Amino acid sequence: MPVKVYERILQLFEAEGIDTIFGIPDPNFVHLFHLAEERGWNVVAPHHEASAGFMAEAVSRMTGKAAVCVGTLGPGMANMAPAVQCAMVENSPVVFLGGQRARITEQRVRRGRIQFVKQSELFEPSVKYAASIEYADQTDEIIREGLRKALTGTPGPVYIEYPSHVIQEELDVPPALPPERYRLVGQGAGADEIAEAARLIRAAEQPILLVGHGVHTARAGESVKRLADAMACPVIQTSGGTSYIKGLEDRTWPYGFSQSAVEAVVKSDLCLAIGTELGEPVHYGRWRHWVENEANRKWLLVEQDPEAIGVNRPIDLPLVGDLRAIVPQLADALAGSPRTPAKELDGWIEQDAKRLAELAETAPSGMSPVHPARLVVEATKVFPADGIMVRDGGATTIYQWTYSQAKPHDVLWNQNFGHLGTGLPYAVGASVADGGRRPVMLVTGDSSFMFHIAELETAARMNLPLVCVVAVDYAWGLEVGVYKRTFGAGSRETGVHWSKNTRLDKVGEGFGCHGEYVERDEDIAPAVKRAFASGKTAVVHVAVDPKANSEEMPNYAEFRTWYAEGMQ
Repeated sequence: MPVKVYERILQLFEAEGIDTIFGIPDPNFVHLFHLAEERGWNVVAPHHEASAGFMAEAVSRMTGKAAVCVGTLGPGMANMAPAVQCAMVENSPVVFLGGQRARITEQRVRRGRIQFVKQSELFEPSVKYAASIEYADQTDEIIREGLRKALTGTPGPVYIEYPSHVIQEELDVPPALPPERYRLVGQGAGADEIAEAARLIRAAEQPILLVGHGVHTARAGESVKRLADAMACPVIQTSGGTSYIKGLEDRTWPYGFSQSAVEAVVKSDLCLAIGTELGEPVHYGRWRHWVENEANRKWLLVEQDPEAIGVNRPIDLPLVGDLRAIVPQLADALAGSPRTPAKELDGWIEQDAKRLAELAETAPSGMSPVHPARLVVEATKVFPADGIMVRDGGATTIYQWTYSQAKPHDVLWNQNFGHLGTGLPYAVGASVADGGRRPVMLVTGDSSFMFHIAELETAARMNLPLVCVVAVDYAWGLEVGVYKRTFGAGSRETGVHWSKNTRLDKVGEGFGCHGEYVERDEDIAPAVKRAFASGKTAVVHVAVDPKANSEEMPNYAEFRTWYAEGMQ
């Protein structure tokens, strides 16, 4: 039977396993939203289109699939712009659907048209593909091309626009094709390349795995665990690869922030990099901790985009394809002859465990307001074992890199672009993707939290098990530190402080959330436990010491090496 264009859009996305849509319904898309709900989709209407985009990105990260959000014509898509930029830099395959005036309106020579701007050309520089539907029967080819572009090579966002005169038209079309019928799916490496990789790994004395953001977003943890076991080696996390793989928690260490990680990198004679662009946060794999022993180190890179090979550093053996296919190939090739662990591995495991325990013990305590290091220790030590961790904020995130006592299997944060305010929408999107089953903890700074604080209502409305632990210093803490380092302590700090009368726990209660106010160390963990036990979305307002938050950021010197212009 004939179907409306908006129904065909849903069919095409359903063929890709997509069942969630975010957005404030555009007049063009109200029929699509209505039908999506009838078909059993998750239909989430947040309070801002940027939040919709961030939520969709979180769904993509949690499912390993493309995700979808909608923006109304003109202002709606303008509001969506931050999320489009983030999706591009974060390599997230989000399909942004934009409403538009009818094409006859666009093509007339007129001024003063309501809610109108030529959107496609504005987004073209920030997406992998931008298209505007001209005719209804282009729907299949353009939606498929969007998905093809979003998911092929380095993933990224696409923009597809529907003029109002098109989306209500009818089509007579066959059933939607499965993905493997119109795009490359599960590309593996050649047998010769896999055999050579296995040979190099077996010959190595000190191999390491360098795992990035792509391992998490591809949902490839189980196969990476098989490979790591066969290699019997440390797992070094990039700044984006901070999700811990189940069963590898004790030998997974953050690059640059763990002495065990630094020693393993320095001694390594082979690095197998998976799901990472080898960017600035790992010094392109050729500077700082990598310099020593560089002449003796082989590099293997699993990379979906052939144009990325050798860009940031020379690679000895590229394995081009989908890591979801290549990692199992490597694990199978090594299964018959797993390596014997290097003698240093047990010592490094013990050293890193001791590091975490010492951090928990030595984080400053007994202060009121609370020291931010102690906030992180106390909050993360009661993080639920099966929970989803979300990070946001400047100084607050830097403290989390060092002091977190949790090793979550799912960690979300805006690690490439560093866009503040993504935390709360990410947390909502992650929980929606999870079906609201697992507890979610957002640890964020106050300024970042207030970007999209209205989404507390969205979380409360959906009854999501989300606890927001907010470090409150009533300032842009990281920027205060910049003022102090630039002009000296006691100098005037312009534009970085705000009202000290704001109680974020009370704001949360106003949205129907559970609220907790904390200003002593010993009260943090009990407050977090009560918040989870409440069964509601919750806000835990923790007053933190502004001086410590701006002056004592741990490992800040290491963080600044990411920005050492000209040194890499």
